[in-house]
Amino acid sequence: MIKDFGWSGALEAAFAAHAAAGWLPARVVAHHRGLWRLVTQAGECSGRLSGRFAAEAAAGEHPVVGDWLAISRTDDEGDALIQALMPRKSGFTRRAAGGVGVQVVASNVDVALLVAALNDDFNPRRLERYLVATRDSGAAPVIVLTKLDLSSDAAAQRQAVDDIAAGAPVVTLSALTGEGLEALEQWLEPGVTAVLLGSSGAGKSTLLNALAREALMSTGAIREADDRGRHTTTHRELFRLPSGALLIDTPGMRELGLVADEAALDESFTDLTALIAACKFSDCTHVAEPGCAILAALADESLSAARWQSYLKLRRELAFVVRKDNPAAEAAHRAQWKQINKSQRAKYKQRRDSEDG
Repeated sequence: MIKDFGWSGALEAAFAAHAAAGWLPARVVAHHRGLWRLVTQAGECSGRLSGRFAAEAAAGEHPVVGDWLAISRTDDEGDALIQALMPRKSGFTRRAAGGVGVQVVASNVDVALLVAALNDDFNPRRLERYLVATRDSGAAPVIVLTKLDLSSDAAAQRQAVDDIAAGAPVVTLSALTGEGLEALEQWLEPGVTAVLLGSSGAGKSTLLNALAREALMSTGAIREADDRGRHTTTHRELFRLPSGALLIDTPGMRELGLVADEAALDESFTDLTALIAACKFSDCTHVAEPGCAILAALADESLSAARWQSYLKLRRELAFVVRKDNPAAEAAHRAQWKQINKSQRAKYKQRRDSEDG
């Protein structure tokens, strides 16, 4: 049974040391508070952390849906004991509530289906944030625009997403009518693990049910006032589709605090990184310098102000995360901006003196 959930020869080889200890492989398919639902060679069972694992696991190392584990025989309560966590090949993470710590949403994912509804809650800026997080995770992003049957201008909305996708495939569909659903088949092949990510009301659970051809998760109506959804999925769970693909459904995210590096940001904004590289000065601040490619693109509207501001916002957010965890980086940041402000004041003074003269 475990082979149906992604177990492979490579995983078996990596598991050799655990097998020598007498432990067995298992994959997490659901998590409910202190209990994990696991798939093993013998079928499904419940699992709980061993005392040693619970004491030694660092933040972010507790099992999440998609993880591969080493487990031992069942305890007195009939549950398997989780002894070790196998290395993750990918992990979709975000800042935990309140901005303290990191939460791993799903692991060992090959494809992230970034779901957005073509209704009044449609928001390309939100998709930019998901693209950065996905590229940092190690999974391949695929943007899925749902509720095509409710869109008043699907072509314009699709174009807006194409403009910010930075190479990520874009699929437009209606899970309700089935239109466009077959376009996802190329990413949902046997053994592939995908995850559904998006805000409440985007249509993730409806899409899962359509792909599974049965009602695996409950769905709910959205608010008429703003087309935003209420939480219907309350936990993360991994399902096996008729195609043999594995799909993780997740609750809608009210916010996605980024935990990523600048490489993931630059990969999601290749249009801007190309413009920045074309600026006359390598230390251009894109405020008033001559020969600034960013200012020129904003002036001729080949670059939208909204996308530029989104990029700056995400860069500030990522820099803040680094500085928060690294006092030396915070000191360097303050020194950098002190020098920038000093240079700007000198330029403005020189300009005023020239005008007065």
